Amino acid sequence: MGPLSGFKVVELAGIGPGPMCAMLLADLGATVLRVDRLVPSELGLQRPLQYHLLMRNRPSIRLDLKNPEAVELVLKLTEKADALIEGFRPGVTERLGLGPTHCLQRNPKLVYGRMTGWGQEGPLSQYAGHDINYIALTGALHAIGPNGGPPTVPLNLVGDFGGGSLYLAFGMMCAWYEAQRSGKGQVVDSAIVDGVASLMTMFHGLAAAGMMTNERGSNNVDGGAPFYGVYECSDGKFLAVGPVEEKFYDELLRLLEIDPNTLPDRSDRTKWRELRDRLQAVIRTRSRDEWAARLEKTDACVSPVLTVDEASRHPHMQTRKTYIDLDGVVQPAPAPRFSRSIPAAPTPPREPGETPLKDVLTDWFSAAEIATLSKSGVFDRLDPGRK
Repeated sequence: MGPLSGFKVVELAGIGPGPMCAMLLADLGATVLRVDRLVPSELGLQRPLQYHLLMRNRPSIRLDLKNPEAVELVLKLTEKADALIEGFRPGVTERLGLGPTHCLQRNPKLVYGRMTGWGQEGPLSQYAGHDINYIALTGALHAIGPNGGPPTVPLNLVGDFGGGSLYLAFGMMCAWYEAQRSGKGQVVDSAIVDGVASLMTMFHGLAAAGMMTNERGSNNVDGGAPFYGVYECSDGKFLAVGPVEEKFYDELLRLLEIDPNTLPDRSDRTKWRELRDRLQAVIRTRSRDEWAARLEKTDACVSPVLTVDEASRHPHMQTRKTYIDLDGVVQPAPAPRFSRSIPAAPTPPREPGETPLKDVLTDWFSAAEIATLSKSGVFDRLDPGRK
């Protein structure tokens, strides 16, 4: 089920953007097998397994990749796979015997997806980093934040998941599409810095045109414009106000019961602070939910700023079933939507090695191949605790 049904992916376990990419593919029907370490590495922020949502929808096996038999098993898996995902530092999989050359020799049509922060080459390629470092180096972090204040960290959405996971998934599917015509696989070098730089394309154009300054909170879509920002309500909660177009702005003023003739010209940037103060004074007279009831179902482009737990309870999200409850954990549903090839409901995260190695591999090898592997004793040697 799902548009990626039949698409097979080997995931060499990592944290953050790699697992997110694997989850996205699995959510849409791909058969993904996560290859974890014999002693699983720290999975980022520690929490019970049921809350490791990026690990949903796929089984995992535990292998010691320093063991030649384990490496050989992974290579056999790549022979059956359409793609592989790895997120180690450059050169690590090569040293393990699982680099692109090793895998493409076994399967010339394999798409070899590499997820790193800095990329496979460059002065920083061998050094550690995190989302905050990648968005800092690309100018994205500098551009986000209040006027007169420091840059604001936008969770790890922009780097890890926006510039990382999504670009890797897109790049892998592009390479797979090309492989159907050429018969040749290739390496997809997905660096978060490259992805974030790409996301910043529009803003480079605006800056080059003199339509965007380096001063945070002073531009059209960075919270500087009074018609595109966040306003505090009487209860200390917030409204997101975004009527960029004149006709939507006029609708906002009508619903706020403000005479536009008493306001400064919104195109005059020198009057933005005054205009913001006027709008803020009115918005602070009511609570967030009172304003939402009045403004949300209009063309004023106003929405309540919701918390994570509030978001899943919003009527629009509930109607669209944007969130699902999986084993008592509310989480985002697979996206995007498809009219015909609808993915199955996700399965919860599974403990690394929870399912016996022999059972997991039935999705990858024929009965005869499983029997041969079993007879060789490789399952007993590689699957600890199941001898």
